[in-house]
Amino acid sequence: MSSNRTPAGDAFATFAISVLRLAGHLQNAGDALARPAGQTSARWQVLAAADHAPMSVADAGRALGMTRQGVQRVADLLEKDGLIAYADNPAHQRAKLMVLTEDGKAALETIKGRQAVWADALGAALGEKEIAKATQTVIAALQAVVKQSVPEA
Repeated sequence: MSSNRTPAGDAFATFAISVLRLAGHLQNAGDALARPAGQTSARWQVLAAADHAPMSVADAGRALGMTRQGVQRVADLLEKDGLIAYADNPAHQRAKLMVLTEDGKAALETIKGRQAVWADALGAALGEKEIAKATQTVIAALQAVVKQSVPEA
């Protein structure tokens, strides 16, 4: 691949490109899964975060690997559509908690039902053991990337 990288560096670069390509396809699939509920992948992610536990926009951003501003934009749209509500946060006066409304729960259940069928089909095609090994690799890579600083330009 590149004479400037070691074989391990080449392997990581190929891995990273493959993960980025996969992420793009997963984004498109997520949009298709969420569309019948009138949602997008981004909106689905924020709904799922709020369903996991009442959390602030900043907490959701950290959990999802998104910026607080990006989550805030999506959360405000979800609130406008009546899918989440902002509730007081006993831990922080200004950072409200996102809480799913009944309509938000219904939209999320629609998406989750469609996603289960899709995930079951892919899981059967790829195999549970292979997916578990790949997941371990992705988690290890994520931890390494978070720890490793990018060289200055």
